[in-house]
Amino acid sequence: MTIPYKKYSRLAILLIGVGLLSSCSDFLDRVPQDEIVNETYWKTQEHLEMAATGIYSRVKAKNVVDMENLAENTMWPSTNQYKDIGSGVFPVTQPTVNSEWANMYRDIRECNAFLENYQGATETDPGAKERLAAEVRVIRALAYSFLTSFYGDIPLITKSLNPDDPELYAGRDPQSQVVDFLLQELDAAAAVLPAAIPTGENLGRVSRGTALALKSRIALTHGRFELAEQAAKAVMDLGVYELYTNGDPKTAYWELFTRAGKLSAGRNKETIFARLHLADVIMHNLSREIQVPDQFARFVPTRSLVESYLCADGLPIEKSPLYSDASYADVFKNRDPRMTQTILVPGDKWGGRFDGRPIAQNTDPTIFQVPKFSQDGRGSVTTTGYYYKKYVEPTAVPNYNRDDNDIHHIRYAEVLLNYAEARLEQNKLTQADVDISINLLRDRVGMKRMELSFLAENGLDVREEVRRERRVELALEGHRYFDVRRWKQGELLGNDIEGVKAAWFPQLSSSTFRKSADGYLSVQWNRAFESPKNYLWPVPQTQYDRNNNLGQNPGW
Repeated sequence: MTIPYKKYSRLAILLIGVGLLSSCSDFLDRVPQDEIVNETYWKTQEHLEMAATGIYSRVKAKNVVDMENLAENTMWPSTNQYKDIGSGVFPVTQPTVNSEWANMYRDIRECNAFLENYQGATETDPGAKERLAAEVRVIRALAYSFLTSFYGDIPLITKSLNPDDPELYAGRDPQSQVVDFLLQELDAAAAVLPAAIPTGENLGRVSRGTALALKSRIALTHGRFELAEQAAKAVMDLGVYELYTNGDPKTAYWELFTRAGKLSAGRNKETIFARLHLADVIMHNLSREIQVPDQFARFVPTRSLVESYLCADGLPIEKSPLYSDASYADVFKNRDPRMTQTILVPGDKWGGRFDGRPIAQNTDPTIFQVPKFSQDGRGSVTTTGYYYKKYVEPTAVPNYNRDDNDIHHIRYAEVLLNYAEARLEQNKLTQADVDISINLLRDRVGMKRMELSFLAENGLDVREEVRRERRVELALEGHRYFDVRRWKQGELLGNDIEGVKAAWFPQLSSSTFRKSADGYLSVQWNRAFESPKNYLWPVPQTQYDRNNNLGQNPGW
């Protein structure tokens, strides 16, 4: 949560009322006593702060990481709606297709109610009203950014609507118009919001950097490369953000995604916007799901992700003499250090209990050595042969729903990547640009720096390498699906999902385990990607049935 924790007790009341702010009855001219209504609310700064608390509570939490299942970095072991959508094989009645639409418009309605009513409140701190309104504008823009990415053209609604309002039954607005609106809103918010990183009771609030970073993301997504560059550089020039470090390049990147990297710990100046969590107040289950100690791990890396990491010499595995796949342990050697800070390596401590070794040989179940492929209730099972360690707080794995790690929405690392990509797409990328963006990320972990001359000498495509950098830096943070689609590389989402080389583990020779033609564990093979159909989700059937004027996206 991003508003002071002492206000949590008011949150439940607010969430009931804020959705009713513009639809209450004036029965017998009496103000209802069990609802928050316009006649009695919006009077003080405290009212605005409570309303903002409710709006912040709607921001996606672990759901951001869940969206990694839309792409090919990660495989969920059983039926999962995001996985089904990412596979390209799903109907217009798929529940998540509708719930994302409904939930985002619910959130937008609450933002609209705030922005319609905040100006009449009195304030104890000069400027507080406009600052809070700017925060709400940014959160509304975040919700709209998901909507237009999923569905393309969408209804652009900037006021609260009642059931008889004709706007409820209008068509969709062009995506370009929606994007124009979001960029303007974020500019307006950035002009009001403080540049400093929020601290103390303001910890986790939206700041100027949040508005500008989100502007950079949206502009990049929709091909507004000059604006994306300018917004990213504006964040960089604020001079308040820096990459997280603990003095040890072998652990700093991993540590950012543990309790040590929480904003409240006071050392993290990298995370620009996060959904904060607090022990015993608001928690999630991500660490346990990643290394669940008695069932199938819910998030597991794929062969595609594992093989995307460069070797330590800066070359991809197909070019580097350092790479060996003679054994499971060998593939982790001499690689980009982010690989071994993202993916579990033999010898790592973990929370998954008994691994794939015979129980008699597993004298220390706190140390991982061999993947487990068959469930026995004693340890974490992987469908691909790999496990994540990124986003795992080891002490949270043993107990259900006891993880209070922050969920990172926007990191300074993403801003640096946005800047580099935007410069590249304008044919302006120089070595100096790489040095103030991508090479800062590599320096953090002690990886060989990217040199444009080196890429040319080794026949490497600059665009492919910039995109690779984004993939490995932002793995398991929910970006991959959106990146692949905006790069028009949807065919990657249609490829089979594979895991380890079967020859590494004798038990995989069994016919129980399906293998690819080249001998890798085959995990999902019923994937498809149809262009242009799968570049957008369909308008949900439920919404279309209510309003035929919404039309439908191509191919659906």
